[in-house]
Amino acid sequence: MSRVGLSPLPQPQSTMLSTLWLLLSFAVPVRGIYKFVSCPHGKQCQKALLSGNDVLLQCSSAGAHWYYFFLQTRSGWTTANTSVSNMVTTPVGHLLIRDPLPSQTGLYSCWNKNGTQETQYEIDFQDVSSLHITHKSLDQDPLHNESLELGRQETVFTHWEPWQDCNRCDVPGERKRLGYCYIREPQEEPVPCGIFLGQAKLKSNRLRPEMQVEACFAPCDPQRSYRHEYTVFDSFSFSKESEALWLTCSLGSIYRPIMWEVNGIPLTWRGQLVGQGMNTVLDTSTGGRQLQIFQPATYKCYVHQEFMAQFSPEEQQWQVGKVLVPPKEADSVLKGLKLMLLMVFVLALAGLLFRVFRPAWDKRKNSVLLVK
Repeated sequence: MSRVGLSPLPQPQSTMLSTLWLLLSFAVPVRGIYKFVSCPHGKQCQKALLSGNDVLLQCSSAGAHWYYFFLQTRSGWTTANTSVSNMVTTPVGHLLIRDPLPSQTGLYSCWNKNGTQETQYEIDFQDVSSLHITHKSLDQDPLHNESLELGRQETVFTHWEPWQDCNRCDVPGERKRLGYCYIREPQEEPVPCGIFLGQAKLKSNRLRPEMQVEACFAPCDPQRSYRHEYTVFDSFSFSKESEALWLTCSLGSIYRPIMWEVNGIPLTWRGQLVGQGMNTVLDTSTGGRQLQIFQPATYKCYVHQEFMAQFSPEEQQWQVGKVLVPPKEADSVLKGLKLMLLMVFVLALAGLLFRVFRPAWDKRKNSVLLVK
């Protein structure tokens, strides 16, 4: 078995924040940004995941080639290296799939540069826009098992992943777990719904993933630092045209514990489900990674209980867009940024020299032709 960690995602409000994190991701690779899925060498692994949330499929083979086969279209095996815009092969051979679609459910096969298959995945990207959310403290029940009328006594049920860590420590918090739609036949191993059905279209409200939330309390670890090594401070402002903005918590994911504060008051899934969201909306499709806001305030977000980012109204801004980098990583970050700036400078200089000397070269060519 493998070990692992659609509605369009709302766009983040701050382009400065997005740009800074993009530069840092090139300068200092951070695998924890993505859901990491691994599979033993030479094996085929099956996994259900959620659409709209980035995933990294492991294949530790530099120069690897990936091929995919989508079950809904059955258009044949196609290379992922050039064909699909949201798929990128990393230098070490992993396959990064950004904002995967339910239609990308299928087989993913990694082959090394010698033409040998390294590993193969069967991935079911279940539609996150149909996510069923319940909270234990509200006595809300998860989806019940149901029978399918396909003639083989199939049963639809939810396969639950383990509970994630509590999103706060030393104070009451919340934790969540994800559940995926599976189909089981008598005497057979359960299979994710999308892989089992393939091209078949069934109208059933039961064929969808789930997220369950409950209250929790966890002690803080005295040996641990709860300030992340890359903490972002950014600002925002409302325009006359916009009544709401979206904020994005860096390194957050539906697969990780996330917590937001508004002026020091924590936001909870329970509060949102009962209509007490304090003029905010936690985005369900990202597990709260993105927050919709409607009024100025100071917003902080935490991932795995670590302080990740703070957003302040423009009139209260300080250290706008500043990324705090620890000394031990500062050199590698600066080297990465300097290298990128040097490349831009060299290209710009080459373009300028070409424009300056091209007219002189053209005149010289004309003079030579006249002499002849």
